Amino acid sequence: MRHIAFLAGAALALAGPVHAQSAPGYAVARLKDGRPDLEGIWTNASITKMTRPPNVSALALSAAEAAKLEGADYYNNRRAEDAKPIDVKAAKLLDGTDLLSGGGYNGFWVDPGSKVASVRGELRSSWITDPPSGKIPYRAGAPDAPAAPRPASAPTGAARPGSATVQGPGAVDPNAGGGFGSYNGPETRPIGERCLVGFGNTGGPVMNNVLYNNHYQLVQAPDHVIINVEMAHDARIIPLVKDQAAAEASPVTKAIHPWLGQSVAWYEGDALLILTRNVNPAQRGYIGPQGKVIERLTRWNDDQITYEFTVDDATRYTQPWKGEIAWNRSKEGLYEYACHEGNYAMPGILAGARKQEREGRIVKVNAAEE
Repeated sequence: MRHIAFLAGAALALAGPVHAQSAPGYAVARLKDGRPDLEGIWTNASITKMTRPPNVSALALSAAEAAKLEGADYYNNRRAEDAKPIDVKAAKLLDGTDLLSGGGYNGFWVDPGSKVASVRGELRSSWITDPPSGKIPYRAGAPDAPAAPRPASAPTGAARPGSATVQGPGAVDPNAGGGFGSYNGPETRPIGERCLVGFGNTGGPVMNNVLYNNHYQLVQAPDHVIINVEMAHDARIIPLVKDQAAAEASPVTKAIHPWLGQSVAWYEGDALLILTRNVNPAQRGYIGPQGKVIERLTRWNDDQITYEFTVDDATRYTQPWKGEIAWNRSKEGLYEYACHEGNYAMPGILAGARKQEREGRIVKVNAAEE
């Protein structure tokens, strides 16, 4: 029996990784030239996110577990509260903020999805399938890795151990944090706010779901694939090559780091694969200059595409990590995302920085400026 088990394991190893296939009995729709037909408008809206919730251990959920997550979802509850009759003078948001105090979006304007995702007929707690924990395997100290706790004795705003703080009027402290955007000037604001790419990495790689505008239009031309992203109208215009070997051998333009990276695509049987490298570091995406992402799109049935991804960047992660996202056919078209840089808040944002400078206080910087 041990010999049989060994041979079975060896056969699986030789067979290579197992990828998503189509639903049993489903005949893959095809274009006239025989390629799998992936065209249409799809959405990945869902309360399922990239990583698994802290109170959930398994990838697959039962119907009862999914219903519990849906019942606890913030925006599901917020929309339910918004639907109730209210006294606008007395009402408060779920966080206790007065309804008319400004706050953020009200529930009407957001569209993150209301259901746990069903991927190939299985309810999922996260998009990540490997590691089994459902967590991103960050390498310690890598960009976007969870920060090391600040020593309890360190005052708020103090530099991290081993770092120097630049002082003086209008000084910039690279250790003071600042998240994804500082207040120094327009160039240091988040790139989504500047209308350069969509918020939350919706354009990829990996193509993630966010608060709204979770739709994608996929068009297959003879020598290109186009993925039009609803959020910030990003467009991935991807040339086709023969196979993975040709994709890996395709040149990377080191002098230019484009938004969304450099992508090439090819077909393998019923699947479309996309290799992406050389993502602009300022995008703060899932890979750095040395990393790559392979995306794989396969029709599960007429109404769903399985979008698989493998993220490989040894400078950021302790191992390659993988996942699957459900793209469901949308009955609606794409809406125009008429982004306007900085919105009405930009004068206030910059005025705050100038006030700090006049007072000789430290102006926090964006992590990308460090």
